Amino acid sequence: MSTGRKILVVDDEPHIRKILQFLLTQEGFDVVLAENGVVALEKVAESTPDLVLLDVMMPKMDGFTVLQHLRENVRTSWVPIIMLTAKGESAEKVRGLRGGANDYLTKPFNHDELMLRMRNMLDWSQAQRDANPLTGLPGNRAIEQEMQRRTQVGRPFSFLYLDIDNFKSFNDYYGYSRGDQAITFLARVLVESVAAVQDGGAFIGHVGGDDFILISSPACSDEVAQRIIESFDAGVVELYDPADRERGYIQVRNRAGLERTLPLITLTIALVSDATCQAQHIARLSDIAAELKAYGKTITGSCVVHERRLPSETPAVTTVTNGGKDTR
Repeated sequence: MSTGRKILVVDDEPHIRKILQFLLTQEGFDVVLAENGVVALEKVAESTPDLVLLDVMMPKMDGFTVLQHLRENVRTSWVPIIMLTAKGESAEKVRGLRGGANDYLTKPFNHDELMLRMRNMLDWSQAQRDANPLTGLPGNRAIEQEMQRRTQVGRPFSFLYLDIDNFKSFNDYYGYSRGDQAITFLARVLVESVAAVQDGGAFIGHVGGDDFILISSPACSDEVAQRIIESFDAGVVELYDPADRERGYIQVRNRAGLERTLPLITLTIALVSDATCQAQHIARLSDIAAELKAYGKTITGSCVVHERRLPSETPAVTTVTNGGKDTR
């Protein structure tokens, strides 16, 4: 009986691929085979696997390089990866784990142990994804783990918190189904915007409801934020009925029978340009983002609110609104 889960096996040894294909098929997995790293990335581009069994020593492209590509791709950054190698040295294991591998097994491996590790990893991965089944993006636990990892690495990064303005009124007026469409539209905009600027190290998480986070490289964060705003504003109007779209607002009656005019939904992005030091205290970083978001909510239309620290520790705020107009 099929589990519906797809496993990508990447190994240059034909007999290893055949053995793993037989074992995994017997366990109900759908198996995709790749004889080297180049083919593996081609297979991933065709269809995202649920888990990757990745050999280290391969021609054309070794497992560490494949691992790097998979972790830098937004579509595969969350996919569990178990590395396989004939080498048992701890240095090889440490290198793989530091590169983002989830687990490690030395060949020859025990069948029962492999299956147990795979199922545990798949269950963990599914639990992360189940936190936000609407978008399939990593949830709160994965976001916290990513923040901790970034902090430990110590490399500069930018932190973006995204929130849809006027979402509740839109959701109440059109219903939950249309509200879900707005959320999934924003998720798609995030993924496509990150891909467009080729921000290989980016991470996208779905906090819940209409709230998202994006971790980006400082060099790309301004451009990706502006792309998100432009794409969101250009496409979100299609979620409205023609009459409301033409008016530019929606009209509802309150319980007293009085008409209320509600603006169309827009997007606020709170952007902490250099979050490295603030990430030492994740709660502090969240407070900064919340403060910026609150300020952004007071601005008409979609906007990006930047935070940069001055020597006095006083926030210097730059607001980018509606297609790039800057106000300070």
